[in-house]
Amino acid sequence: MDEYQSQVVKAIATLKEDLPTLFEKDISYDIYRKDIFFKDPVNQFKWKFNYRIIFWTLRFHGQLFFTELYFDLHDVEQVAPDMILANWTVRGTLRLPWKADLLFNGYSNYKLDETGLIYEHIDTWDREPKAILKQFLPQ
Repeated sequence: MDEYQSQVVKAIATLKEDLPTLFEKDISYDIYRKDIFFKDPVNQFKWKFNYRIIFWTLRFHGQLFFTELYFDLHDVEQVAPDMILANWTVRGTLRLPWKADLLFNGYSNYKLDETGLIYEHIDTWDREPKAILKQFLPQ
């Protein structure tokens, strides 16, 4: 196995280990380039420092606003020589008197540079952020 492919294997193994517990503990950042670009339906930024902040924010708000919060990782695979795809579901129960449930699916598309490091992470959700927020309202 060449150096590139062994870095890809490491990235996939790290994602499989980190993502299911991202609401509980910090992830590993050595599989990402320092100038990583991140985008999801509500955020967009560049640089590893900001990337670390988004994961800290997810953990902080997860513990503050939810009694239960899970990141269910369904699959992580190399779908092209320079691309890894992760499919997942976020589900939880809000810390509200009516115990609103949160549920949405998505996938993370990770693009790899010539050394196998992740330089881009784009998240796609199965519905608009507004539709996800409506789950918080009393039924």
